[in-house]
Amino acid sequence: MENYTDINARTIDKWADDGWEWGILITHEVFENARLGKWDVELTPIRAVPHDWFAPFIQNGRLDGAKLLGLASGGGQQMPVFTPLGADCTVLDYSERQLDREREVAKREGYEINIVRADMTKRFPFGDGSFDIIFHPVSNCYVEDVYHVWNECHRVLKPGGILLAGMDNGFNFMVEDFAVRPLVIANKLPFNPLKMDAERRQKMIDNYEGLQFSHTFDEQIGGQLKAGFVITGAYEDFNNEPDAIADGIPSYWATRAIKS
Repeated sequence: MENYTDINARTIDKWADDGWEWGILITHEVFENARLGKWDVELTPIRAVPHDWFAPFIQNGRLDGAKLLGLASGGGQQMPVFTPLGADCTVLDYSERQLDREREVAKREGYEINIVRADMTKRFPFGDGSFDIIFHPVSNCYVEDVYHVWNECHRVLKPGGILLAGMDNGFNFMVEDFAVRPLVIANKLPFNPLKMDAERRQKMIDNYEGLQFSHTFDEQIGGQLKAGFVITGAYEDFNNEPDAIADGIPSYWATRAIKS
């Protein structure tokens, strides 16, 4: 079988071409507002990241000089906010279309950004201690080995650097049709398409669902601790739809962790 990360990159390319919400460029107005100090960013679908999570690298609402890695953060949504705030931004993604979005908004607004196409299941193409901040929106659901991701984040952060991560908590993988009420639990956790029967896996590929993985609390939270991080903040969030919020079942976690 083709490497699953290549399948996922191709899948996300198609999603982006079809108008995926996480591949829609921010507007010029949002860019200008960020320049004026009015901004928010999300690690998960709804809740904005508290600005104080960027401490100690934020001063007077700005990130001047902070070296920031947007990990699997292509799409032209977060880096175009961090850049006018003064951050020195690098974005790493494996979807060429998502990186095209970064190039497009950078050209439109007239700034430079370091754009890197790389597979985060491999060693990150950066030296030890390269960054002050890693901004990692929900995306490790596209990789099987989350421990590797946390270890590499720890390696490329400077001492005292911060990792801001959004994570799927697994609930989305239990239910296949959220339009059905009451909800029907269809899958056991953890969900791993590489371990299911070939016919079902191929159907997911053919339907452009991607090969996505649920991860346990041990992997998501325990994995950060095992890598050497100290978690200093956390919150939960919901799918971006009214029924999900009404159900009162959070589907995401976000954490702030420090390389001590």
